[in-house]
Amino acid sequence: MSWGSEQQGQQGHQGQQGYGYGYGQQVPPQPYGQGYPQYDQGYGPPAQPVQYEQPWQYVAEEPQAAASNTIRMDPVQAEPRTEPATEPRSVPEPEPEPEPGSEPEPDAGPRPKGGGRDRYFDALRAIALVRVVAYHTFGWAWAGLVFPSMGVMFALAGSLMAKSLERPALKVVKSRMRRLLPPFWFWGFFVVVAMLIHDWMPGWQIVFWIVPVGDPPGNQWGIQAWEILWYLRTYLWFVLMSPLLLKVFRKAPLPVLLLSLAPILVFQYAWQPPYNRFGSGLTDFATFLFCWLVGFAHREGVLQRLKPALVIMASLALLAYGGWYAFAHQAEFGTYDLDEVPVAQTFWSAGFVTLLMYFKAYYDVDFAWLARFKRLDRTVTIFNGRAVTIYLWHEIALVLAVPLIDQFWNVPAFEKWLPLESQWFLFGIGWVLIWVAIPLVGWVEDVAAKKKPKLLP
Repeated sequence: MSWGSEQQGQQGHQGQQGYGYGYGQQVPPQPYGQGYPQYDQGYGPPAQPVQYEQPWQYVAEEPQAAASNTIRMDPVQAEPRTEPATEPRSVPEPEPEPEPGSEPEPDAGPRPKGGGRDRYFDALRAIALVRVVAYHTFGWAWAGLVFPSMGVMFALAGSLMAKSLERPALKVVKSRMRRLLPPFWFWGFFVVVAMLIHDWMPGWQIVFWIVPVGDPPGNQWGIQAWEILWYLRTYLWFVLMSPLLLKVFRKAPLPVLLLSLAPILVFQYAWQPPYNRFGSGLTDFATFLFCWLVGFAHREGVLQRLKPALVIMASLALLAYGGWYAFAHQAEFGTYDLDEVPVAQTFWSAGFVTLLMYFKAYYDVDFAWLARFKRLDRTVTIFNGRAVTIYLWHEIALVLAVPLIDQFWNVPAFEKWLPLESQWFLFGIGWVLIWVAIPLVGWVEDVAAKKKPKLLP
C-alpha cells in the first residue's frame, strides 16, 4: 500500500513566477483509491481528486523524490484550540480541554453565572475541522470560499493567545508547545517508522520531526500523512512571534492590522521568499498574519469600538478583492481554489474572519442555545477537546478507508446495497475511523495538558 507513491510533482502554472518557496510546484490531484495496487480489484471508477490545502508548502528534498518537490495545502487546521471567552447562560457546561498550547484562563470582563465555555468559538472550530476533512475527501475548489477554515482557526488562535499573554510570555510559549508537541510526537512516531520501512533515508532535517519550526521531511510514500504539517509549523511561528506582535499591535492597532496585508503583496509583486523551508514558512506566515492579528483585535476590544457600517464595508472590500483575484488569475494558477492562490486566500480570509470576530465582539454572541441540543453540544465539546487528534489523524483515516471499502466489494450484500463507489461513502467511513482514533489516541492530548487521560473529553 502506498500513501502517495504515485503522486509525482510537476511544475505548476504558478511556477512561472517562481513565487515563494516551492510555490510553483504541485502534486497532480490523486484520487483516493489510486496507489493501492493490492486493493484495486473492485473500488469502482476513479474517485474525485484529493487536494491538499496550502499549495505553497515546502516539501523536503528527498533523494527518491527529488524531482517531485510538492506544494500543497490544508491548513486544519484544523486549529487545535478552544476558547474560554464566554459561556452558555443556560445549562452549565463542563469545561472541555483547552486548545493545544493554551491554559484554562478567565475571560476579560464579567462572566455569566455558572461554569462553561464560549460555544460560538467552539462551534466555529468544529465546523472548520469538518470542512478540512471534507476538502481532503472531495477536493472542492469552492470550499475555501464558503468557509476558509484555516483563516478562522488562526483568528481564534490569535484571540486566545492575546489573552494568554497577560501572563509571562515565556510561560505561555512553553505551555503552548507542551500541549502541542507530545500529540505530534506520538503521531509522528508511526508515520516516521512507516516511511523508514518503505525505504525512506532521512538526513539531518529529521530534527524537524522533533520541533516542527520547519517542514518535517518525508518520502512520497507517506506524503498524504505528513503534508498537513505545514499548519503546525505556521502555528508555532505565530506562537513564538506573538509576544513581539502583541506589543507592536498595541502601539497602533488599526494601522498594524491594515499593514499586515502588505507582506503577501510584497511577496507576490516585489520580492520572492527563498525556495527553502524558511521561504515556505515565511509565505504561510504572511498569508495568515491578518487573521492572527484580528484575533488580537477581538481580545483587546478594538473591534467592539468600531462602527458596524465601517467594519462591514471594509470586510466586503476585502472579500471582493480576494474573490476577484482568485477568479481573475485562474489561468495563472490553474484554479480559483483559495488554497492554491495565497493573495486571494489572504484577502478573502481577512474579510471573512473580520465579520465573524466582529459579530462576536459587537453583539456578544455565545451560542448558548447549543446546550438545548445535548448530542450536538456534546459533539462540539469532543471536537474541541480532541482537535489536534482529529487534525493529525484524519488523513490517515481517509487513506485507510480506501482498502477497507475495497474489502466491502467481496460481500455481495454490501456490493448491492451500499454506495461503495460514492465519495460520500468514503467520507462517512473516514469519519468512522476518526471516531475510532479519538478514544484510542486522543488521551495523549490529556497527558500533554498534565491531566488525567480520558477516552473522551
